[in-house]
Amino acid sequence: MEILLIIIIVLPVLFLWYMWKVARENHMIEHKLSFPSFPVSFGEINIFFISDIHRRLISEKIIDQVKGKADLVIIGGDLTEKGVPYTRTEENLRRLNEIAPIYFIWGNNDYEKNRTKLMEIFHKNFVTVLENDYRVLQSDKGEKLYIIGIGEIKYQDICLESVLEPVDKESFKIVICHNPEIWNDVKKEHRISLLLSGHTHGGQIRLFGLGLYPKGKLYQGQETTLLISNGYGTTQLPLRLGARPETHLIKITGNKENEDHP
Repeated sequence: MEILLIIIIVLPVLFLWYMWKVARENHMIEHKLSFPSFPVSFGEINIFFISDIHRRLISEKIIDQVKGKADLVIIGGDLTEKGVPYTRTEENLRRLNEIAPIYFIWGNNDYEKNRTKLMEIFHKNFVTVLENDYRVLQSDKGEKLYIIGIGEIKYQDICLESVLEPVDKESFKIVICHNPEIWNDVKKEHRISLLLSGHTHGGQIRLFGLGLYPKGKLYQGQETTLLISNGYGTTQLPLRLGARPETHLIKITGNKENEDHP
């Protein structure tokens, strides 16, 4: 009876400890994507994509792993949330700045913080905030590549056509939106090559392969490749099961031989 009682007590504790430990792992997935429309004069572009940081402090191991390999950093929303010290957010940005210039889009939990204070921190740390806005990267040959950030669709009534209207329709486009439901608004004529999202945490806790959301992965649409990340941090419960935390190093080229098939 005593042994059975110990098992009943110890096993749940060990299980919770395991989920807590998994939630603190550091994984970087490397993707090699090729697109016929990618401007040849760029050669390649390398993006470090991280979303849903929430309460975590980004590991120096991840930073060291990516240094020298990325041309830009994209934060796919939920950099922070209610209760996270601003000093931790600043430290995360300081670490990411060691990799490359940072582009940020808003996630639903970012709205729990004081927007003015966050914008001050972004300005101080040279972060480019994209909210229904874009930036243009231009090669030596004058070819263009657009980085387009969509606002948090949970709080904004966003018309994707309006955001894309001033963008050169023939140019290569990378769109970032925290919530992957924006996928439902993407049309072939938008000519979006790559869409990056997070938000779902891959379900965060999956039992017998089932979760509130599917695990993050690459999806191939008719015109657009969608990457949904499991994200780096957690929200509500600091636990993960069956949906490990992840970051992404994405190499984009026009070379079909290196294509990473979704």
